[in-house]
Amino acid sequence: MPIGLIKRLFPSKEKAPEKPVAKKATAKNTADKNIKAKSNTNKPKPAAKKEAVKWDASKFTVAPQEGKTRFHDLNIDERIMHGIYDLGFEYASPIQAESLPITLAGHDIIGKAQTGTGKTAAFLITVMQKLLSTTPSERFASEPRALVVAPTRELAMQIAQDAKSLGKYTGLKVMTVLGGMDYEKQKVQLTNEVIDIVVATPGRLLDFLMQKVVFLDQVEMLVIDEADRMLDMGFIPDLKRIIRATPEKNLRQTQLFSATYPFDVIALSESWTHKPRQVEIEPESVATDTVDQKFYIIQETEKDKILAGILKSDQVGRAIIFANRRDTTRDLAARLNRMGLNAMLLSGEVAQNKRTATLERFKRLDNTILVATDVAGRGIHVDGVSHVFNYNLPDDPEDYVHRIGRTGRAGAEGTAITFVDEYEAYGLMDLEKYLGKKITTELPPQE
Repeated sequence: MPIGLIKRLFPSKEKAPEKPVAKKATAKNTADKNIKAKSNTNKPKPAAKKEAVKWDASKFTVAPQEGKTRFHDLNIDERIMHGIYDLGFEYASPIQAESLPITLAGHDIIGKAQTGTGKTAAFLITVMQKLLSTTPSERFASEPRALVVAPTRELAMQIAQDAKSLGKYTGLKVMTVLGGMDYEKQKVQLTNEVIDIVVATPGRLLDFLMQKVVFLDQVEMLVIDEADRMLDMGFIPDLKRIIRATPEKNLRQTQLFSATYPFDVIALSESWTHKPRQVEIEPESVATDTVDQKFYIIQETEKDKILAGILKSDQVGRAIIFANRRDTTRDLAARLNRMGLNAMLLSGEVAQNKRTATLERFKRLDNTILVATDVAGRGIHVDGVSHVFNYNLPDDPEDYVHRIGRTGRAGAEGTAITFVDEYEAYGLMDLEKYLGKKITTELPPQE
């Protein structure tokens, strides 16, 4: 390996910023009732809200089934089981069944799994189980016990929402630290509240870390989600500085998940984890059987006309159009709007409050059109998407699977249409190799 690459991947260890003594003293002396959290280590942390009627675990009965793992078989805390029951889950998904016995036993893990396989619940169950099993004698604001880092704001918000649903009977406090929104609100919450789990994007978290708004030396559980996407987005330098502010890797438990295993991710994961176990879950079908996949051979200059024609047909309801670049999505959305189609834009250059409003509108309204990049698309979990369009053939074959997975969800049928122009046809061979089957191309219908 070149010396320059080794230095970039394994830089010399920097000393984390020291905590100002007054910081802890202020929190400890002026707001004992609200900030300092004392508890008896022999008693579990009480639930945030007292239930009128105690949940009867006997209601949650799941028959053993050959080849499947029940959550009952994993010795999970009853408060977490109550959340699982409310969510309607009975059997663990393959990534959950493979990873939970490892992580619940306290081991680090490097997991390869696609979006939508249940990995979020897998790492959250382990985080919550760990936090509920031990209770520090005293707690302070600005010091989370668990940290989940995700590459995009949409994904981070989805993880936080899942954590709140799964852990609503645990009393664990979850908050998001995200760029592009609520700067002062997040700062005040970190400064004045005792937070158990922080779900963050790298940029804003590093900002607060450098300002001494948050301290990570009490982090017991670290989760790095979508590590390959972190690499693609250039977040690795920020992530290195964040991880150096947490306890040594042998003093914390680390879970790292990635949809792909590029060399840089493998090298970094080995430096960030302690004696990790590896779990790799290949999807039963690389491309879901509920999606009708079509590949249209067209000239680049015809794309807009053909796309608009299909979008105006009665067969298309809620649709997502993916393109490879931010400027492509921006210009395409503008052109579609000029053609009389109400197209919304979702990309990294859009302000976060507008992105959130756009996604909520897309979820709420029928017959809507969303133009998105792959990065933004990783955070889209919307039922009822009838069509996905690949305006460009994705550079990475795995992104194709992520894209078309936005339709055909929850057992419904969907259609994925990919435009292949004269400049992108060469990419079909890589996609065929990844999918393990021959791709049949066709001309778009005359109408």
